[in-house]
Amino acid sequence: MFGCLVAGRLVQTDPVQVASDKFVFNLTDYENVNHVVVFMLGTVPFPAGMGGAVYFSFPDPLSGGPVWQLLGFITNEKPSAIFRISGLKSGEGGAHPFGMMAASSVAQVGVSVEALEHLAQQTPVSSAAVSTVDSFLQFTQKMLDSLYNFASSFALSQAQMTPNPTETFIPSSCILKWYANFQRRMEQNPNFWKS
Repeated sequence: MFGCLVAGRLVQTDPVQVASDKFVFNLTDYENVNHVVVFMLGTVPFPAGMGGAVYFSFPDPLSGGPVWQLLGFITNEKPSAIFRISGLKSGEGGAHPFGMMAASSVAQVGVSVEALEHLAQQTPVSSAAVSTVDSFLQFTQKMLDSLYNFASSFALSQAQMTPNPTETFIPSSCILKWYANFQRRMEQNPNFWKS
């Protein structure tokens, strides 16, 4: 029903079923994993009104037992998701949704089949969220603001300028025009710069 993918590794499609509604994938060498993709195989849909909460666990350095953290969820309408796990901190975690499991030296990705209403009330760890177009747009806006503010800090009026043959001056109106054009193009197509 589920698959798990880590970049540079083979796709895992054989989770261990630890309960009738809980499935676990083992991840060796988890210290070198940045992102994990969890997806439905498309062969068996969730029952109506159900979805899958996606969890990540790694061995607790103190007890050796698993520490589970909610990453997010998948549903029939959203059958796949990418999660960043490289920023998760050991020792932080919640209840053990998969029951008390034996100590392990590998990390695990778990999928727990739950009611959609229950999934909507859960809060994933914020560091598991993957960058979106919105965060890229925010970065671009901040970068443009920073460039304009930096360049403006060197602004001189025409009366303050002294001729210097080794310096090139760019009118601030040119930077402002470029800034406006770049913003407009980003709003129309955030990926325009890739072509």
